[in-house]
Amino acid sequence: MSIDAYHQKYGKMLDPKEVSVTLPDGRVITFETGRIAKQARGAAVAKMGDAFVLSTVCYGEEKEGDFFPLTVEYREKAYAAGRLPGGYNKREAGRPSDEETLSARIIDRPIRPMFPENFTREVQVIVQVLSADRKFAPDVLGVSAASLSIGLSELPFEQQVAAVRVAVVDGQNVVMPTYEQMACADLDLVVAGTEDSVCMVEGGAYEVSEDTMINAILAGHEAIKLMCKAQQELVDRCAKPKMELKPQHVGEAHEKLLATVKEVVWDELNKDVHSNMVKTDFYPAMADLCAKMLEDERILAIIGKDEEQDPALVADAKAIFSDYERTAMREMILNEDVRLDGRTTTEVRPIEIELGVLPSAHGSAIFQRGETQGLVVCTLGSKADEQRYESLQGEGSKSYMLHYNFPPYCVGECKRLGMSRREIGHGHLAERSLAAVLPLPEDFPYTIRVVSEIQESNGSSSMASVCGGCLSLMDAGVPIKAPVAGVAMGLISEKGSVKEGGKIKILTDITGTEDHLGDMDFKVTGTAEGITAFQMDIKIRGITPELMREALEQARQGRLHILGKMAELGLAAPRPKVSEKAPTMIKMRIPTNKIRDVIGSGGSVIKGMQSQTGCTINIDDDGNIDIAAPSGKAAAVCRRMIEELTAEPEPGRKYKGKVKTIQPFGAFVEILPGRDGLVHISELADHRVEKVEDVVHVGDEVEVLCLGVDPKGKVKLSMKALLPPKAAPAEAPAAEAPAAEAAPEAAAPEAQTEG
Repeated sequence: MSIDAYHQKYGKMLDPKEVSVTLPDGRVITFETGRIAKQARGAAVAKMGDAFVLSTVCYGEEKEGDFFPLTVEYREKAYAAGRLPGGYNKREAGRPSDEETLSARIIDRPIRPMFPENFTREVQVIVQVLSADRKFAPDVLGVSAASLSIGLSELPFEQQVAAVRVAVVDGQNVVMPTYEQMACADLDLVVAGTEDSVCMVEGGAYEVSEDTMINAILAGHEAIKLMCKAQQELVDRCAKPKMELKPQHVGEAHEKLLATVKEVVWDELNKDVHSNMVKTDFYPAMADLCAKMLEDERILAIIGKDEEQDPALVADAKAIFSDYERTAMREMILNEDVRLDGRTTTEVRPIEIELGVLPSAHGSAIFQRGETQGLVVCTLGSKADEQRYESLQGEGSKSYMLHYNFPPYCVGECKRLGMSRREIGHGHLAERSLAAVLPLPEDFPYTIRVVSEIQESNGSSSMASVCGGCLSLMDAGVPIKAPVAGVAMGLISEKGSVKEGGKIKILTDITGTEDHLGDMDFKVTGTAEGITAFQMDIKIRGITPELMREALEQARQGRLHILGKMAELGLAAPRPKVSEKAPTMIKMRIPTNKIRDVIGSGGSVIKGMQSQTGCTINIDDDGNIDIAAPSGKAAAVCRRMIEELTAEPEPGRKYKGKVKTIQPFGAFVEILPGRDGLVHISELADHRVEKVEDVVHVGDEVEVLCLGVDPKGKVKLSMKALLPPKAAPAEAPAAEAPAAEAAPEAAAPEAQTEG
């Protein structure tokens, strides 16, 4: 095929098509397709400033079962910021960083609900930051890029989705803030949504009010509306024909199963739902009832028996059973204000607390809420224990970390141990929940690590991590600003959409079942004064600001209740002193010209001090020193050694020193480490000294007085100045003849001198 024929058939190879959106501050976001990655099923680029974020989507065959195998990958390339990857291997790591995983979750959560229910094709979305802007974070652009790439493909997608970051700076909402603005913001949130509703919110704050949060969400949604319209415009111009979905569970057999399953299980199902069962009772009861249903002759008549049994119809019967289970639970809540475990819609599960559980830990707590239990441990370390990281903004370090572990036994399962995206996400939420109340590093020079080990789980384990984490910090004696608690809120709607009306119930402190069968998971953490973190995922359309306000107020009441229980059963404030098992930390500062003196040649001086005292010493380029000591005494010794190394001679101060060298004109005495001064021969004694060696020798320890330091830094010392004054000669008694005779002879020369 000739080049002309190729162009005639396929057109230009590089043929970008664009659409743009202007933000309130005048900055422009551009969406593009048709230039790169054209063999992907869908490819789109989101651009703003120097940021260039590419998303591609591909899909495979349909999978068996009711699980949607969607995978979202997010990667930040080092070259995007004009940097080379750190370490020996100059390729980007195969495994994503925690920050990349968190960004992938931000993209996944709003796009996943936009696929049709029961869609089971394998779908892979890959989002890459190919160019970064030095002023703002590019991750939220990945949501829009991913949404547009899916919209341009053959995949069914209900609505286009977009996301923005919103910061509250000096009381003003800033959409797509810069790094500088985020550093001084009272609220930092990511909001995602469609043209007509918000579907995801997450972020952190410094004890902001509920109204502040709502206003920030609404400001973000205004920008989202414009971005979704722009995406749809490009989709209308360039999208491929959408694939046709085969309806599931159709036919006479399915219709018979719908009626027969209800006939077989509905009465007993309703009875179980109304039995006020906890998870460990309810789940086995549902499993037994489902198994009993599959053995019923009326069901067997439809699905078949033994070898003739149809697996598809068995799966259909189980799915119908699950739907009836969901319906029964939701109807009970909507019509009776009663939940599976017997609680009202606003009631928090029973709480129990234990402190100081682990003898060797610096701080530990068990926080039990219903069937969810977190064992949370606080460990305090030195600056050397800080977490080092590498990002598009360069290298950095963290002095505070919270890690969340969810072992399989906490839900009674057998699975391989390993870190999941969910664990990273829950840990991040809990981490930022407590960050707002931690002391500043300059006031509390410890590296803080909190680890939440979930021991039992029936919903809200991340919120148990927040409460338990706060208690472990206070148990360790970390002087936090105020206690923090968290609660997970849920929602049940009669119509499956707020806009369609019907009954709506907001649930406080949801269980795992209520999360799975409900319409919202809204986690809110904070102090008695305000919100510190939040994460909201909404499964239904059209949630209103009024409904969010109601949910936030109900969450505030739940949070205050939990804070009261934490004060009553645990601690109301941090312990007055840091745990005795924690290292003693001292911060000090020295002049930068003294850093070399403290470190010594090849680190000899600092290593010697560490070996002698058992302390860990960290010093930065600005002269800031962190000392981590096994005891207060060791810390004091180490501090004194550093002070001596860096001290300057003070005129008028006495020193104990060692004679280092002797010269004909005097002796050089080391009064401070590496610093000596001259005792002139005239300052050695209160009488004439012929030879320096007549008074001192090399190695002698002597006491000297600093007379001063000349402009060239030479130190003048004196031993004579510290000698007691000479006593005047005593008069001889007249009765002692020999002395009396000698007196004139002794006095004669003196008399002559005076004459």
